[in-house]
Amino acid sequence: MNIEAFLKDAHLWSLLIVGITFVLILAYALWPSMQSQFDEAAKFPLRED
Repeated sequence: MNIEAFLKDAHLWSLLIVGITFVLILAYALWPSMQSQFDEAAKFPLRED
């Protein structure tokens, strides 16, 4: 295995890992049951304690 093939494989794997991570984060953020937690977190800075 030469360095060009190794780098090509490394770029492919890193692209796949970043892509999968992005999709997982997007799914987490858009999951319907998480809506109430995100709404509460959005109101947190405006609360007066």
